[in-house]
Amino acid sequence: MNSAATSATASTSPGTPAEPHIESLSAITLATRDMPRAVLFYEALGFPKKFGGSQEAFTSFAFGGSYLNLIVDTRAPVNWWGRVIIYVSDVDALYRKALAAGLKPSLEPSDAPWGERYFHITDPDGHELSFARPLR
Repeated sequence: MNSAATSATASTSPGTPAEPHIESLSAITLATRDMPRAVLFYEALGFPKKFGGSQEAFTSFAFGGSYLNLIVDTRAPVNWWGRVIIYVSDVDALYRKALAAGLKPSLEPSDAPWGERYFHITDPDGHELSFARPLR
């Protein structure tokens, strides 16, 4: 046993709760001014709707073990704040699907030096999404 494992074991006695740790990302919630327009955008990309819809103030899309939520908020659209990175089974096929739906990704799929194939697209409220797949 290494010294780090020994000290971790020594500092935790029976009956003492273990230190909490981060397990996974459950959901991200993005603001929209226009729910019908936002729902149309995400459905065009193939996001499966779980709850809500075009006429609701809150909508959830479920994929994998995570959720992408939309909430009506008059502060949207936003200035650039970062990006959501979503792994998909086929980056190039999703890119073609976006183009076929009339959407305009900001760049074509490419291989990144950090080991992913990806492309970016911005939703109608200014949220940047990156669709990626690890390179094998």
